[in-house]
Amino acid sequence: MYELLIGGIANIVHLKYLVPLAVSTLAGLIGGALPGVTITMTIIIVLPFTFGLDPLQGLAAMTGVYVGGSAGGAITAALIGIPGTPSAITTTFDGFPMTNKGQPGRAVWLGLWSSFFGGLLAGVFLIGATGELAAIALEFGPWEYFSLFIFALSMVAGLTEASLLKGLLSGAIGLLITIVGSDPVMNTPRFTMGSDLLREGFQFLPVLIGIFAFAQLMTDIEKMGPTEDVIAPVKTPPLTVSHLKVIWEILSKPFLLIWSTLVGILIGVLPAIGGSAATVMAYDQAKKFSRHPERFGKGNPEGIIASESSCNANVGGSLVTILAFGIPGDAVTAVMLGAMTIHGIQSGPLFITQEPKLAYGIFAAYLVAHPLMILIMLLSARVFLRVVTVPKSMLIPIVLVFCMIGAFALNNIVWDVWVLLIFGFIGYALVKARFPLAPLILGLILGDQIEVNLVRALMTDNDPWLFFTRPISGVLLLLSIASVVFALWQHRRSQKRALAQTDEPDVDF
Repeated sequence: MYELLIGGIANIVHLKYLVPLAVSTLAGLIGGALPGVTITMTIIIVLPFTFGLDPLQGLAAMTGVYVGGSAGGAITAALIGIPGTPSAITTTFDGFPMTNKGQPGRAVWLGLWSSFFGGLLAGVFLIGATGELAAIALEFGPWEYFSLFIFALSMVAGLTEASLLKGLLSGAIGLLITIVGSDPVMNTPRFTMGSDLLREGFQFLPVLIGIFAFAQLMTDIEKMGPTEDVIAPVKTPPLTVSHLKVIWEILSKPFLLIWSTLVGILIGVLPAIGGSAATVMAYDQAKKFSRHPERFGKGNPEGIIASESSCNANVGGSLVTILAFGIPGDAVTAVMLGAMTIHGIQSGPLFITQEPKLAYGIFAAYLVAHPLMILIMLLSARVFLRVVTVPKSMLIPIVLVFCMIGAFALNNIVWDVWVLLIFGFIGYALVKARFPLAPLILGLILGDQIEVNLVRALMTDNDPWLFFTRPISGVLLLLSIASVVFALWQHRRSQKRALAQTDEPDVDF
């Protein structure tokens, strides 16, 4: 294992691989720092440029975007109080107050160095656990995979705080989209209305771009109003800081760093939950374990360390899921899975044994991307504030053009651009109706696999009780039920608390 890892690192530092990794890490930092331009959108924009590269170059580039984007969200979160990515929301809680206290450099670099250490610790888990998890995955049959996908869907729906029903309906919509086209088992056309274009079904990437990117852009345009919505120019704050002091400030809290990293890894391993849940949970845990919880939200470094270390650790956990099980942990790894398919690579339990050089090349790219991220930020920290002052009236058309290029480049047909626009308006309508989009995307990703494994299981043995009597499958289905029940209990409890607060009489002291 160590020989393969050392060989992978020696390979990845060659200019052939290091240049795309460095450029993509920079792109990830920029995309992560720009409010509204998510890591998913950034990796979609980068994707077409990887089609002409060899598999390791392309996957290294996307790994760089993932690492850079996860760290980049902290920049604007700390400096102007606007999270560059959804997962950086909790960084604003203490990062921006620290900036307001006249310590912007400390706020930014606490986030970046925490991302660095959290990511490297997750890298140890990524390298050590992927093979073991892959060995466990070899024990999975169609019954276990079906139950695992059901568990993933139930968990995402359970995390939708506003409405569990809408979360489940959103997932159902995603599943319904996958039944348009040819049956994945028998290749029989269905719901195609005689159209050859619909016979191939809706391609995942144009639908993903439409639902996430286009819908987000439409929302931003709506918020602009009659006048141009320009981020007010801000005076570049002094970012001079003692890096040794910042590093010591992080390393002097080993329990906080390790525990937050573990939270990020565990949330990352669970499919489709995402970095936002990881950072919120890590921040909450840090506050509960802290000796001074009252300091949180007032510029406490513990809040920044917890948020950012868990955020980049989540990346390592998501990579474990895609490499060991062939299941995308989130929308970013879903795009990476699509890129692997385009290059003729099949991820899953046999990936490491069949493609060891490529697997350890990805591990090496993940590890090398972290020092590259720090180096790039040392050289260009001041530039990022100028980037976020770009007016949205200029930024939105540029992003939209890149999204359409990315959709068209997939198959070089205009139909994919129309698919992007159609699902863009559908996504926008769902956002307006307050439907969560994550369950829909997960349903779209897993729909075919759920159907394939269900059919394979029943073709192997038509006894449906095997889904419950096989130990792993049965446990996963029980966890699915428990996830929904727990979500219902949480939702009712929050409703009762909200009702109790509104019913409390005003008392004058």
